[in-house]
Amino acid sequence: MRIWSLHPSQLDRMGLVACWRETLLAQAVFAGRTRGYTRHPQLERFSATDDPLAAVGAYLSGVASEADARGYRFDRSRILSPGIPEGSISVTRGQLDFEWAHLGAKLADRAPEAHERWLGSSPIPHPLFTPVDGGIEAWERP
Repeated sequence: MRIWSLHPSQLDRMGLVACWRETLLAQAVFAGRTRGYTRHPQLERFSATDDPLAAVGAYLSGVASEADARGYRFDRSRILSPGIPEGSISVTRGQLDFEWAHLGAKLADRAPEAHERWLGSSPIPHPLFTPVDGGIEAWERP
């Protein structure tokens, strides 16, 4: 499971679709609809909020907005909770840098055109996250 801290606009088509699908799984965990993945480290930052289901809803809304901008049809009715304000969860710059390098390696393999665009840009956080100083997050499994 990879729930990117990066802005969804920085993901290629495959990454955006996978992010949507995997975050829907995270939503199912917080809604009590599955017994799997309940201890997955990627969920820790959502679990640390007052309303994890709303936090995941806000995340999904950001992914759906990017899908809309690209002309994709992600079913927003699948988002169970309207969300929390943008910038509500902190993410370390070290985590953003780690994910940026991870994304670059994936793009080099599967999407050369997207990798070319990646080379000329830098990481931007998902609207739900506010960057703070620090290394890789404790929940990350490098």
